[in-house]
Amino acid sequence: MGTPQSVGSFRFWFADQRWEWSDEVAGIHGYAPGTVTPTTELLLNHKHPDDRAAVASALARSIDYAEPFSSRHRIIDTDGEVHHVILVADRMVDESGEVVGTSGYYIDVTETLEEHRQETLDDALPELYAARAVIEQAKGALMLVYGISAEQAFRVLSWRSQETNVKLRTLATRLVADLPGLTGTTVGLRTEFDHLLLTAHERIDTD
Repeated sequence: MGTPQSVGSFRFWFADQRWEWSDEVAGIHGYAPGTVTPTTELLLNHKHPDDRAAVASALARSIDYAEPFSSRHRIIDTDGEVHHVILVADRMVDESGEVVGTSGYYIDVTETLEEHRQETLDDALPELYAARAVIEQAKGALMLVYGISAEQAFRVLSWRSQETNVKLRTLATRLVADLPGLTGTTVGLRTEFDHLLLTAHERIDTD
């Protein structure tokens, strides 16, 4: 409970617009590992028709301005099933520090009927009860930036906690502490927040 249905990594090089995705991302799209080569055309074809133009625009902006490709949209897999995904990404640089692409994660936050049932954090994870306030603040930030539900936001936080081996409360505290430093608006805000989310564990005092 609490984690995304699937999380996979991706990399995208600006110069030749080359994609690389993990087996998990292939699976989100409905493909078996190694059976298809990802391309921009293939990826856009899997976007929900109502989201395709916005995703194409976000990708074009990413290429034009050498920015991370971040998005929240719907994917239609090979079986016709709709997946709600968030792309959380950061800049990808070469050895000289030049931005050459963007890399990050696809996070499948599709909700199932079971996940709509009322859940109580104190029953499932007792240690989180006392930390609920700061976790709710972090969840609220994710809900605002990505336009997702409270349950989806909690799953994203849980994923980062597990991925970085940092306690959820500690990660949420660091993320909330970083929020006042955000200066961007709209696209810029999401880009800055992506960076905070992916690097929060690096700024935690281990003393």
